[in-house]
Amino acid sequence: MKNLKVVFMVLAFLGAMISVNAQRTVVKVYPKHGKVVHRVSKAKVIVHKKANFHFAKGVWYKTSGKKFVVCAAPVGIKVRSLPRGNKAVHLNGRKLYKYKGVWYKKKGRGFVVVTV
Repeated sequence: MKNLKVVFMVLAFLGAMISVNAQRTVVKVYPKHGKVVHRVSKAKVIVHKKANFHFAKGVWYKTSGKKFVVCAAPVGIKVRSLPRGNKAVHLNGRKLYKYKGVWYKKKGRGFVVVTV
């Protein structure tokens, strides 16, 4: 009888742990425009109208000295690929792609930021 109680307690504990892990959700928080960061990991440098922009994980940055400032995506800038999680949308007969509020249009082998 005592062994049965121990087994029951262990199963109840394991069940509680599994349900806690199943309820976890990951929410990505993207920085607001104007936020200053000191490091950007794995950023692609893209030159647009004689200015360097850094693109990492769907966020656009401008350099300010040795720091990076989060900025809006410059219209007309071209990227080779879009981050995972982008959505294809048909709008006014055009196929556009949206990611974190930025709209892209397929052009050649890459994508260009457009306004909608």
